[in-house]
Amino acid sequence: MKVTLQNVTKRFGDSLVVNDVSLEIADGELFFLLGPSGCGKTTLLRCVAGFYIPEAGKIWIGDTDATNLPPHKRDTGMVFQSYALWPHMTVRENVAFGLELRGVSKEEMARRVDEALAMVRMTDRANYRSPQLSGGQQQRVALARALVIRPKCLLLDEPLSNLDAKLRLEMRTEIRRICKEAGLTGIYVTHDQKEALSVADRLAILDQGKIQQCGAPCEVYERPVSKFVANFIGETNFVEGPVVSVDEKRVVVQADHGTITSSVLPAEPVRVGQRVALSVRPEVIHLGEPPRDGVNIFHGELRESVYLGEMAQHQVVAAGTTVKIFDLHPQILTRPGHSKQVTVWCRPENVVVLTR
Repeated sequence: MKVTLQNVTKRFGDSLVVNDVSLEIADGELFFLLGPSGCGKTTLLRCVAGFYIPEAGKIWIGDTDATNLPPHKRDTGMVFQSYALWPHMTVRENVAFGLELRGVSKEEMARRVDEALAMVRMTDRANYRSPQLSGGQQQRVALARALVIRPKCLLLDEPLSNLDAKLRLEMRTEIRRICKEAGLTGIYVTHDQKEALSVADRLAILDQGKIQQCGAPCEVYERPVSKFVANFIGETNFVEGPVVSVDEKRVVVQADHGTITSSVLPAEPVRVGQRVALSVRPEVIHLGEPPRDGVNIFHGELRESVYLGEMAQHQVVAAGTTVKIFDLHPQILTRPGHSKQVTVWCRPENVVVLTR
C-alpha cells in the first residue's frame, strides 16, 4: 500500500513540529524517519496513524484520503516503543485482542493468531504472560499483535530502543524479514543511524520539522547535501575554505593544511572565492604511501590510536587540524603521549563539497 504525504503541517500551540512535509512511500517499501530528538519524526508517524490530525496537508493511504479518518479505519498497525502488552493476558490473548474488537469469529481468530505467532517465531510461547518474556520476545509479540489485523501499512515507533545491543541487532533483521515476507509497507521511526542504514530501503532525515534529505541509505551517507546531514548520519571530518578553482569535473578548495580536490560536484553551483565546507568520512582517509599521481596528500602527526579489533581509530593533526581516521587494516598504532610523523591521503571522489 503506497503512502503519500502532501504538505503535512502539525502544530502544538505555538510550536511548529511538522513543517510542510511531503513524501511518497512506495508499496512494499521499508521507509525510515530519522533525526535527533524533537525533530518531528514521531509526530509525523502519529499523523499517519491517525493519533494526530494535521492542521494542513493531506495523508493518502493507497487511494484513500485518510487525513481525518480515525486510527481503526486506516488499515495500519502500530508497534510502540513500550510494547504496550497486557501483563495479565497470555501471548495468544494479547495478539487476539485487536481481532476481538473487530468481531472476528473464534475459528478465524485462532487461525490468524497462529499465523502471526509463527511469523514472529513465538508459537512455543503462546501461553506465556508478558512478564515471563524477555524484551526481545515481548517485542515479537507486539509485532504479532500489529500483524494479526492484516494491516496494509506497519508503523513502528522506535521499537528497539528498550533492547540491549545484541537483541537490537537480531531484531533489526527480523523486522525486515517480517515486513518483506508479509509484503507490508513499513514506516519506521528511529534515532539510531546504524539501524536505519542497515535496514531501510529509503530514509528521510528530519530536523526542526522539515526533511533535510531523502534517499537510499548509501546515497544519503556517501552524498550528504548539508553539514547537518553529514554530521548526523555517521561520523565525518569537516574542513572549510574558499574555492580556488572549479570546472565541470572538480572543485579545489584552499584549506589550512593545503589544497583539497573534490570530484563530487555539489547540487548548487559554486564560484571561485566562495567559502564552502568539505566532508570526508574517516574510513576513506588512508595512512601510508599515496598513489604517485595522487592529490589530497598531507603530512601530520599521529597523536593517538584506539585499537578496536576489526579496525583502529586514529587521530592525526595536520597544520593544527585534527583528522579522525578509521583504519580497517591497522598497521600503524601509537599511544597517548607518543606521536609519529605520517602521511595521509584521500581520493577526490570521496570528498563531498557542501554549500550549506
